[in-house]
Amino acid sequence: MRAISQDTYGGPDVLRLIETDRPTPLPTEVLVRVHAAGVNPVDAKTRAGQGVAGILGDPPIILGWDVSGVVEEVGHGVHTLAVGDEVYGMPWFPRAASAYAEYVTAPSRHFARKPGNLSHVEAAAVPLAGLTAYQILTALARVEKDQRVLIHAAAGGVGHLAVQFAKQLGAYVVGTASAGKHEWLRGLGADEVIDYHRTDVAEATGDIDVVVDLIGSQVTQRQSVAVTRPGGLVVAVPSGTPPELLEQAAKSGVRAAPYLVEPDGPALGEIAALIESGAVSVEVEEVFALAAAAEAHRRTESGRTRGKLVLEVR
Repeated sequence: MRAISQDTYGGPDVLRLIETDRPTPLPTEVLVRVHAAGVNPVDAKTRAGQGVAGILGDPPIILGWDVSGVVEEVGHGVHTLAVGDEVYGMPWFPRAASAYAEYVTAPSRHFARKPGNLSHVEAAAVPLAGLTAYQILTALARVEKDQRVLIHAAAGGVGHLAVQFAKQLGAYVVGTASAGKHEWLRGLGADEVIDYHRTDVAEATGDIDVVVDLIGSQVTQRQSVAVTRPGGLVVAVPSGTPPELLEQAAKSGVRAAPYLVEPDGPALGEIAALIESGAVSVEVEEVFALAAAAEAHRRTESGRTRGKLVLEVR
């Protein structure tokens, strides 16, 4: 099968197209023929030796976690999926899923049936970003009706889905984004959108119950604590909870929690139902051929993506 591999950590140019053996599913696993693979910021960070590189170990490695495709073979003990099922998922994270390839194997329960109204390209944009947003808002923050939720980087892959999930939970949603994305975000349900280039978020809003910080800079950490009510929650996604954030939060009576997404087939099923009902949509800004993975990484590292980038594998 074709795959994108790297022999060393480094810039996008370390990514190269190779031919390698197709994997074989073990008991309780499925073999999925990949039609499309999503590209995420964690992919680029890991390629460079950051992200979850310490978990993957030394190269050569095959990156990627977002998958949409068709079940081609099932291992012994699988009874939730069958050959021919269209599925999507985020298998194995943070261990290697090797999704930048024509085939992947993983436990069947790491997948769910693909939303019927999405193409494989669109579906591949959902799992990691969708699960991150969904698990934060439902399992960690337990957002309730009429709570105020602030989402930093609301126009990104995780952010634009978090806006929609929060609205489905009945929250009042405030997002940060550049001015050109405000109208689009309001169309997704954002009640307020703040241009972080021109406005200090800490002065523009307040009395927030839950902050989802998808940037993780010292600036957004300070702003997040400043706008959160006592007893509220700041969820720090890319940065975790450095000592300075914990100190600021403690002084303000605010909780701060790190977050890392995990495979979750049942949650993917719930997300698929929201998408099929029309309540949630996914934005794919650009599609790249598998062989153009390096170009896709350069694009995601620009930090200006609206929604998601996807590799079309088949």
